[in-house]
Amino acid sequence: MNSTELLLISGFCGLISFLITFFCMPTLIKRLKKAEIVGKDIHKLTKPEVAEMGGIGILLGFAISIMVGVYLCPQWQSQLTITLIVILLTGIIGMVDDLIMLSSKEKLILLWIAGLPIMWVTPPNVGIIYMLLIPVAVSIAANLTNMLAGLNGIETGLGIIALTSLTLSCIIMNKYDVAIISFSMLGALIAFLFYNKYPANVFPGDVGTLIIGACIAIIAFIGRVKIIAFIVLLPNIIDGILKFHSAGVMERQNFKPTEVNEEGQLVVPATGFNSLIRSILKKPMKEKQVVYIIWGIGLIFGLLGILVAYFARGNII
Repeated sequence: MNSTELLLISGFCGLISFLITFFCMPTLIKRLKKAEIVGKDIHKLTKPEVAEMGGIGILLGFAISIMVGVYLCPQWQSQLTITLIVILLTGIIGMVDDLIMLSSKEKLILLWIAGLPIMWVTPPNVGIIYMLLIPVAVSIAANLTNMLAGLNGIETGLGIIALTSLTLSCIIMNKYDVAIISFSMLGALIAFLFYNKYPANVFPGDVGTLIIGACIAIIAFIGRVKIIAFIVLLPNIIDGILKFHSAGVMERQNFKPTEVNEEGQLVVPATGFNSLIRSILKKPMKEKQVVYIIWGIGLIFGLLGILVAYFARGNII
């Protein structure tokens, strides 16, 4: 199978992922609200209740498109199946976290376990330490995309930007073996953004945010684009460093959320941790403005990743 055929199949998988997620979301939102799986949108004056755990729709679209990819590209069956297993395990951990709120330690350990299957599809001639670091990377990346969250569309938009950059970088570097994975997640995220953008009708929940980072880590190691994955995750990495430096390892229930003033603008509370969002909020701003700025930062690093891929063509990074 040549590269053109593989790209067409990857694009087809992405389209399937988009359509499944897009058309399942209205029903899923209704069912979640009926089951009272909702959360308050605390960044609105009226504090409306919004359906939670909408990332199930992303997971569904991704899973079905990967299964189509396995059928159409049997030569990639092993790595696609392993990828599906890891993403499903990560999604299950996210569901559990959404329902009973795991501690940071529990989540890190469970995500490390979820990433273990990737060891079976690592490049040849790598050491055991390298193999053990792969599930560590999955756990860290998943947590990073879960941390920079809370505003309408912010996680989904950053995920789209990062995966678009990774997808284009892999095409530039002729690493077509991960194209089905990246297109499948990208299609699901684009569809989900229609419902998650401001004003959000649904939140992704941890089931949605964790699988974004896990997918990026999988592409990084299977596609051997670790440096590019690191670059596109820099907004999340910066956010994580700011939070850790200012507050250490804190549980979410101890966080003091960003506040909303009488004009409906976001303001930083007098005390609390630092973050990328709060670093931007030097003055009161509308939620959409903050999200667009964060997306802009993500786009800068996404373009940087593509440039690195262009100049590193033919090299394993």
